[in-house]
Amino acid sequence: MGWTCYVLWFLCLSLSKCWQLPDSQPVIHGEVHSPQYPQPYLPNLKMEWDLWVPEGYQIQLSLKHLDIKTSSGCYQESLTVLDDQKILEKFCGQANSTDHPGKEPILSQSNRLTLIFQTSDSTAEVQRHTGFSATYKAIDVDECSKPDPGDGSGPLCTQICVNTPGSYHCSCHNGYKLHLDQYTCLLSCGDCILNKHKGKLSSPGYPGPSPPFLSCKYIISVEPKFTVTLNFTDKFHIRSVDTEQGPRCLHHWLQVTIPDRKPMKLCGGKSPGLIATNSSTVRLDYHTDYEGLSHGWSLEYTTNEIKCPLLGNVSKGRVTPVLNEYFFRDYIYVTCDQGYRLMMDGHEISTFSAMCQSDGQWHLPLPKCQIIDCGEPKPLLNGGMNFMSGFQNQYHSVVQYHCDEPFYTLSRHVDVSFTCEADGKWRSNHSDVTPTCIPVCGKPTKLISTYQRIIGSSADNTIPWHVLLNINGRTGGGMLIADSWIMTAAHVLTHYGNITSSEAVRAYMGHTDVNTLKLSPMYAASVHVHPEYNNPNGLDYNDDIALIKLQEPITFNSSIMPICLPAEGATYTTDMIGLVSGFTITETDNQQIFTNKLKYVHLLVVEQKTCRRSVNKLKKTRDNVPSLTNNMFCAGVPEGGKDSCHGDSGSPIALKDDGRFWAAGIVSWGVDCRQQGMYGVYTRVANYVDWIKKTIQEN
Repeated sequence: MGWTCYVLWFLCLSLSKCWQLPDSQPVIHGEVHSPQYPQPYLPNLKMEWDLWVPEGYQIQLSLKHLDIKTSSGCYQESLTVLDDQKILEKFCGQANSTDHPGKEPILSQSNRLTLIFQTSDSTAEVQRHTGFSATYKAIDVDECSKPDPGDGSGPLCTQICVNTPGSYHCSCHNGYKLHLDQYTCLLSCGDCILNKHKGKLSSPGYPGPSPPFLSCKYIISVEPKFTVTLNFTDKFHIRSVDTEQGPRCLHHWLQVTIPDRKPMKLCGGKSPGLIATNSSTVRLDYHTDYEGLSHGWSLEYTTNEIKCPLLGNVSKGRVTPVLNEYFFRDYIYVTCDQGYRLMMDGHEISTFSAMCQSDGQWHLPLPKCQIIDCGEPKPLLNGGMNFMSGFQNQYHSVVQYHCDEPFYTLSRHVDVSFTCEADGKWRSNHSDVTPTCIPVCGKPTKLISTYQRIIGSSADNTIPWHVLLNINGRTGGGMLIADSWIMTAAHVLTHYGNITSSEAVRAYMGHTDVNTLKLSPMYAASVHVHPEYNNPNGLDYNDDIALIKLQEPITFNSSIMPICLPAEGATYTTDMIGLVSGFTITETDNQQIFTNKLKYVHLLVVEQKTCRRSVNKLKKTRDNVPSLTNNMFCAGVPEGGKDSCHGDSGSPIALKDDGRFWAAGIVSWGVDCRQQGMYGVYTRVANYVDWIKKTIQEN
């Protein structure tokens, strides 16, 4: 049957090992006894107990009772005590026998003991032996009393060993400190900061040998504007080790550490002499161990205030402040003369300053002052410019703009001279806005010599604003009013009430010969019929005006030039002579003939009352005669005859004022213009100037 053994934290089974409970911890004391104690034990048992206490302790085992069958050498039945598999004692018999060895406590060498209790079958008949009972407790190990093992490892502590429960720690005599290895005592040197401007340092014991196990640290630290110089004496000896690569500082060394530089390890018998650190802070670490002997070192240190070299001049600039000497953390600034800019590595900089560094050098080189370059002046559309003075767009260079006369002119009160100024911009009277070339309108380079009332062929360049239109095969006229805009009649661009698409429009200009004109068509980008025009039946020509925007702007010349729009307050004075042009002119037999040459005729502006009477008279005898509105006027001659009433629909009638032709009207409609008292009717353009300007601005 199984047995449960209550020995603190052990579980025992018959004929099995007694194991430590899984969550058990080492204990300080306890008790263990044979199964069924104090009742007799059973035969054929083999029981085992593992006892353990915390590290740094030994186990003291004391037998309180012993009653085990005696046999020679305790061969048959016994209690065996083992320490790390080594038998310390083997018990049988009774505790009161004189030869019983368990009278004195047993002390383990480690923190563990193993007990084995074994019985035989010879006790199966009558068994009265009760077994054993024992106690155990943890005994602190006095590590400090242990002798030197003699294996070269040395004592536990180089100076003072202090025993503690379960362990020990090392301590040092006055003047020494404990090394990081927690057992070596080092001479307490270093951890001192020297901040005077000069002084002396030497190794402990100098000029005598340095003690072993030194770990000295010295820091020389002065104000940042000073640098430290070390001067070692000639008597210098720090043990080095010869290797295949040369002498090495393996066991003893003096390490010199300067900020931002690789540390220097010094050893050997040659003095390093003078070391200029160029730093305000230096650290020295002196190290020795038990290997060999060093005779040490000695040095004097001095300090010098940091100076930076004097700087040269900057051409076309100034360096400030001007001093005889520049010291650490002094600043200098560079500014350029007016018209010059600061340049560093090919790039412009807004300001420049440099500081004297701790290494005695300026942290930046001097910049350069480069003359301002304004770059190429902005080009002038339909004009040009000339350099009046200066060189390569540099500071104080002067350019003068001009327009391509006589087709363009500068707007009034505009200064055409621009100067390259100190901010790198071309300016005229504090403005950097480039002038604009305004097209000249209504001033052809050639004039028709005399006014006449008969149809004549126009010479080249005399009516440069006239435009021939082709809309889906139908011809019409128009006039150029801006570099991208043509004005014509609304009825030219509508068909049965529908506005013609821009794709159907072709415009021709620049020549008086039709065959030459057709070689260079221009295309429309958009078509803009007056929004109030509504004439599906051909009876209402009110607001008969439209605009065409071209896809590409035109550069004006002698053969292509715009006509002027009516000025504010423009008047249509009776009997003013108007110039009508077109490629279809009505002869006296009322036949329209399309010619290959641009024709013109001079007509008189008719008084509005006269014009209205003429239309009203015609209305009494004919049907389908359009009405005359205040947006229209008449032109012609009262006697009729050979005079022409009008040219192409949409063509211009131009009036001249102060040497300029302006667009007075657009050929709109007429009836029986060959007869006396009948006139052609024209759209009064002066009534639509606001709409024209608004449409152009918005498109």
